[in-house]
Amino acid sequence: MRSQRKLRVVTLVSLAVVVLVVLPAFFGMRAASNDPVFGSLDSLDVPSWAEQKVDDQSYGSRWCFEDCTFRERTADSQKSFTETTAVYTSALTAAGWKPWKVGDCPEQAIDPKNTTYTCFRRDEFTLDLRVSPPDCAVDQVAANDPAVAGSVAPTVPAKGECDGSAVSIKVQTAIADTRGKPDTDVSPFTGETPDPVLSNDPLLEPTPTAS
Repeated sequence: MRSQRKLRVVTLVSLAVVVLVVLPAFFGMRAASNDPVFGSLDSLDVPSWAEQKVDDQSYGSRWCFEDCTFRERTADSQKSFTETTAVYTSALTAAGWKPWKVGDCPEQAIDPKNTTYTCFRRDEFTLDLRVSPPDCAVDQVAANDPAVAGSVAPTVPAKGECDGSAVSIKVQTAIADTRGKPDTDVSPFTGETPDPVLSNDPLLEPTPTAS
């Protein structure tokens, strides 16, 4: 009877440890490792040809300790930048992202002949979508540039081997995105310091000393 009671106690304690300690720790680690933003991007209705060689990078704190999390996803597309932009824009809109017209989108000028840059907002996040020529196309331009003459030119892929486009998606927290917000470093009460006004007011003259 004693051995049976000990066995029951050990079994109950083991179950309590599993329920109260092991399972919460397991689900907590899984939640921390699975970024919900990347999970949302994974669920976009984008054809497979538009999301080849997907690579995710992030830095910062999800709880905005010092820096809020900045996320970037890069991928290769097998089709042109116009077709790729269309499918990503459609997928983002269907997922609830709304186009965001704001200054510094993009921050640097782009060539509309081969690149698109669009900004979106959803809930507490902002998203930048850039679709541009692939890296091999950049190598082709560099190889044909006279500026690289006399140096080792990059390897130029054969014709037909450099089709498609490159996709870059950047997501950041809206409170950390300063675009469209007033410059907090400039105070509306700050103005020019007026020049001193001189007058014959005796209070401005020095007090005579006793002789």
